[in-house]
Amino acid sequence: MWTNVRASGAFLKSFSNVLHCGMWREWRVGTQGWKLMSSSSSTLRWRLLFFGTDDFAVESLKHLTSSSRNSAEGLVENLEVVTLPGDVPVKRFALKNNITLHAWPPNLTQGQFDVGVVVSFGCLLHERLINKFPYGILNVHPSLLPRWRGPAPIFHTIMHGDTVTGVTVIQIRPHKFDIGPILNQQLHQVPESCTADELGADLATKGAHLLIDTLKNLPERIANKREQGQTGATFAPKIGAGLSWVVWEEQTCEQIARLYRAIGSRIPLRTVWMGQTMKLLNFVGKCHISDPRKVPIPGSVCYQKESNTLAVCCKDGWVGFKAVLLKKRLSAADFYNGYLHHTPLRNTPDQTAEGHFFSGKDGTKDIQKRKNSTLR
Repeated sequence: MWTNVRASGAFLKSFSNVLHCGMWREWRVGTQGWKLMSSSSSTLRWRLLFFGTDDFAVESLKHLTSSSRNSAEGLVENLEVVTLPGDVPVKRFALKNNITLHAWPPNLTQGQFDVGVVVSFGCLLHERLINKFPYGILNVHPSLLPRWRGPAPIFHTIMHGDTVTGVTVIQIRPHKFDIGPILNQQLHQVPESCTADELGADLATKGAHLLIDTLKNLPERIANKREQGQTGATFAPKIGAGLSWVVWEEQTCEQIARLYRAIGSRIPLRTVWMGQTMKLLNFVGKCHISDPRKVPIPGSVCYQKESNTLAVCCKDGWVGFKAVLLKKRLSAADFYNGYLHHTPLRNTPDQTAEGHFFSGKDGTKDIQKRKNSTLR
């Protein structure tokens, strides 16, 4: 219900702060205190606090900065930034563009900002912070929520072979990541054979445009928000080095290719050679090996002289790498000359030499078993 209030000096000061967008707004009394209500969305200009860290977040911050400095068409009246300690891209951009920075967690007053925006921030926002923003806090998330909730949606999109993804703008809710109601969403076709870095760049741009589109009619978007369903919900955990171990017996050529495109630019794929961890570099995709004298065994490795490639047998074929990192970086030819051709060979044609890579951290424990199966 609407409640009449007696205008005190403090209240008039607070009330005057909500007229800055060039439109009338009203205060509504509820169980959680004063709530800001809008009667029009045609002339909104937002006082906005941005939370972000990485290059993906910078793209949205660039668009907001441009809007804040375009007095004729801009949606943003005031823009300030919260970021984490360290030399992160969002902090560098803010300093370069003279944007006010806040340390995490920020010390804010009620009504200081209208709306918050979170893009790739990584910290859970508590309810008391969310409630300081009359229009809540928005999040730009690079997936079609509820698919791939969590910190690494782009990597998991590539690893699992999704052909369609997108970006979603939601309202943040406390206690859990990526569960808030959807305000805006846009599809994106995943280009064939693209890497996580390439997809991330595309979605960063698309997400920035979707954020601006959402801010243009935010009150209407909030009024028509839709809750996320549980059907199709998946989780995208953080990418770690544990995912980089290739399991030759279980992974297909396509799965290894997707894994490389997802994490290879940040975490090299790994295997075990003669009891040592080896990093696999410069993936070249599926190789064609046709040698009737040799039964393919997962982990078998051949040097292909014509293409200067190490071909490794996996579950359903062979995949190639142009270089490896053992004690130092070695080309395929260097690895063959220095290591591979010294290993015992059996039924090997003149143009190739064969050895074995072993799967996972415990690959050394399987060496004898693999040798036994090779000799059958």
